[in-house]
Amino acid sequence: MLIILGGLPGSGKTTLARALARRIGAVHLRIDSIEQAILGSSLAPVSVEEAGYLVGYALAGDNLRLGHRVIADSVNPLPVTREAWRGVARRAGVVALEVEIICSDPTEHRRRIESRTADISGQRLPTWQDVLSRDYHPWQSTRLVLDTAQDRLEACVDKIIAAMAAI
Repeated sequence: MLIILGGLPGSGKTTLARALARRIGAVHLRIDSIEQAILGSSLAPVSVEEAGYLVGYALAGDNLRLGHRVIADSVNPLPVTREAWRGVARRAGVVALEVEIICSDPTEHRRRIESRTADISGQRLPTWQDVLSRDYHPWQSTRLVLDTAQDRLEACVDKIIAAMAAI
């Protein structure tokens, strides 16, 4: 199974992905880590977003074909990226569960953005203004929506596991 997470920076994707990966023994693919590794290479392009997603798709496909459950952790802001993740699952012959992570409380969301520290060496974290101006398109596909301002981490993990069992 491919669990496709998406949501704005600071919504809680990585925290949730880590907790879920520990609980179910899944591979956690974090696009931020991939992009930062590309930026740190001698071949670093000016923009790493496309390269980061392409590497993520390839790694997810490899791990899915090995029989691993994979959690794809990325902003996943556009219909084209969401369809690309679904395509990875189709080509690997597995089901995909799409999960949009939101933080419905703007004060809490801003606090998270402004108080966090980078956990990837060299990573530049987005500012609150970056988050507000992010090109993030509404989802059109069926998905599970989790609000990290309303539910605690373990409740969100439980909801994903329940949705996985229902597929």
